[in-house]
Amino acid sequence: MSNIIIVYHSGYGHTKKVADAVLGGAADAGASVRLIAVADIDEAAWADLDAADAIVFGAPTYMGGPSADFKKFADASSKPWFAQKWKDKIAAGFTNSAHMNGDKFLTISYFVTLAMQHGMVWIGTGMMPSNTKAATRNDLNFVGGFTGLLTQSPADASPEEAPPPGDLETARVFGARIAEVTARWIGTRGAVENGGHEPAAESP
Repeated sequence: MSNIIIVYHSGYGHTKKVADAVLGGAADAGASVRLIAVADIDEAAWADLDAADAIVFGAPTYMGGPSADFKKFADASSKPWFAQKWKDKIAAGFTNSAHMNGDKFLTISYFVTLAMQHGMVWIGTGMMPSNTKAATRNDLNFVGGFTGLLTQSPADASPEEAPPPGDLETARVFGARIAEVTARWIGTRGAVENGGHEPAAESP
């Protein structure tokens, strides 16, 4: 079973809702997954992050980039970076903003750079966009994220109202993909460490 941690900041609750949906999708796909809010990071949380098979970054996009609260966590990750504790872990990310665009891709790009600093292996959504005339707002990947998950919540909408169901379903599908890719990745790594062969089955 893959061990996935979603580390996130949510200013008003919308991004937390997305994090919950990603968690649900990953859990339904068989992963052991938990959320850690950046405000709750302590020594035990750092140890859990070091032990994870995959780390998913999540933050709202404020002023064209990740929130300051998330950036503070990212800067503090220089300690595991120095020891290369996250090297070769799976990484992925998601962001929410009030606009369909809102320069939110810059937040995803920041997550990718953070992951590359740590020597991680980035995975995208793996989804085609809903970009035809017949597409509706609640179709999968309507916002069109490839490198990472993009969701949208109107500026005057409460977390109970937004993001819309389609974005949350996209988040669940993304969570399932993260779980499946992580399981495949740790299985492959296990085979390599076993001399290029799949681990032998345990005796009953």
